Amino acid sequence: MSGTGRSALRNTDVLVAGSGSAGLATALFLAEQGVDCYLLGGLRERLRPPRILGVHPRAMELLRSLGVEEAVRDLPSARALARNSGIISMESLTGPELGALDAKYVVDADADLSGLSPTTWCLCDEAELEGALRERAERLGVRLRPDAELVSFEQEGWGDQGVLAVVRDRAGGEEHRVRACALVDAGGTGGAVREALGIGFDARTLGDFVTVRFTADLSGPLRGRRFIMGYVDNPGVRGSLMPLDNGADWLLHVRHDPEREPAASFTEERCAELVRAATGVADLEPRIESVSAWAGRAGVAERFGHGPVYLVGDAAHVMPPSGGFDAGTGVIDAHNLAWKLVAVLDGWAHPDLLDSYDEERRPVCAATAEQAVLRAGDRARLLAAYPDPADPELVQDPLVWLSSRYRSSAVTPWDEGTLPGYGLWAAENDGRPGSRAPHLRLRRGGAEISVHDLFGRSMVLLTGPDNRPWREAARSVAAELGTPVQVYGIGSDLEDLDDRWPELYGVTAQGAVLVRPDGVVAWRCTEAPIFTRTVLRGITKRVLRLDRRPAEKRTP
Repeated sequence: MSGTGRSALRNTDVLVAGSGSAGLATALFLAEQGVDCYLLGGLRERLRPPRILGVHPRAMELLRSLGVEEAVRDLPSARALARNSGIISMESLTGPELGALDAKYVVDADADLSGLSPTTWCLCDEAELEGALRERAERLGVRLRPDAELVSFEQEGWGDQGVLAVVRDRAGGEEHRVRACALVDAGGTGGAVREALGIGFDARTLGDFVTVRFTADLSGPLRGRRFIMGYVDNPGVRGSLMPLDNGADWLLHVRHDPEREPAASFTEERCAELVRAATGVADLEPRIESVSAWAGRAGVAERFGHGPVYLVGDAAHVMPPSGGFDAGTGVIDAHNLAWKLVAVLDGWAHPDLLDSYDEERRPVCAATAEQAVLRAGDRARLLAAYPDPADPELVQDPLVWLSSRYRSSAVTPWDEGTLPGYGLWAAENDGRPGSRAPHLRLRRGGAEISVHDLFGRSMVLLTGPDNRPWREAARSVAAELGTPVQVYGIGSDLEDLDDRWPELYGVTAQGAVLVRPDGVVAWRCTEAPIFTRTVLRGITKRVLRLDRRPAEKRTP
């Protein structure tokens, strides 16, 4: 990789293909820090069936950092589903309940997570979520082209000559060229970018499904229940009902064999019969709003990047909806990649830092996809009322959301012994390098904040109250390397409301923890070393790959 920097020669800093949640999140995380983004629509967004997303707490933390958490929770679907929880099985909506998903790995959407995160789970309609993100993107100046698509691209290195792309307007057919420092495929090209780069994507199909969106007043048969999903099993239908507003708007998912039952065979009349069987209301006259066929698949790309081209979201991985991991995983991809692009474009990190995106996200995404597959398989216990215990390989929901651990060139090695856990997930998040910084309730001025509200725009050095050596070291390192480093003294600048620092972070009162802009611990030091500046300088250069050679700073 060569030097970097933005200049007047480029058309945009980053071209993003795919305007689903992962693509929008990518553009937002970049635009919020002054990166010029050009966002294209995509094939997958047009073909995807309607669905309710479970946006898990880690993804909600990141949306909170963008200032859109309240807007998302205020969406009509999110307000309607705010108190829904649980997965049940039943003969039909009017028939007897057969069981409920009750396993140790499951944490309901209404569980109290205040000790782990400043936010909670959110259920919402995918289209509404994308609308909220799109509105925020427009305010930040992202150039949105929802009716444009990526036709082709050429890689020309890194920096101003990074990618030369051809973009086509779908309506008129006009084409124009866009030069960008980097290209991000967020699932908007149907795999064309992966194919052009020669990146394999071996995804297995777990089942084929048809989703029927219908409207009918089912408030009576619902009997005040507020479940997330209800599996139905009777001679007329085997599938699942999902309420969109706990009353009249519903989704019915049924499995089918495309060879014996092509999607075209699901006529409005047939779908109405399936709805009547699922609800148990024989004279119901539902209005069929849409019918969509889709495949439940699981797989991860062989690489998440090549040169100045990167994959996030559906372009990088697919997984079944069981567990509600897929949308949040794409948002985390976007956040991990975005801060690294910002750091390289602004000259305070070496371009080789971007190699850590694949090193970090691909193993975690593969493990997350496998957890979604295991959860899909475990649903059979619920439907058949099996007494057998859940698969021991199933990892608890909060660990999957919040406790993944990275091993890469962008974090210091784990040299503190083996951390107990489940593969990539730590059983206890104790602030070790590679893990998400543990949640702390803090008071700044008169307001309560989370430690996660401190992250996003710079490297952050968390210290105890007596931190003069650390402050001087950070000031010196920032001036020398051009790296933004913000120092916060827990107990001086910020009040620790629960008195959990430094125990939660595994340091003494004289120690410090270096946290990356994505809220991941890059390094920690239990005690203040004698040569504080030398140590902090070496660690910062190593994490940002500045030990290779200085990065070129951009011209304003």
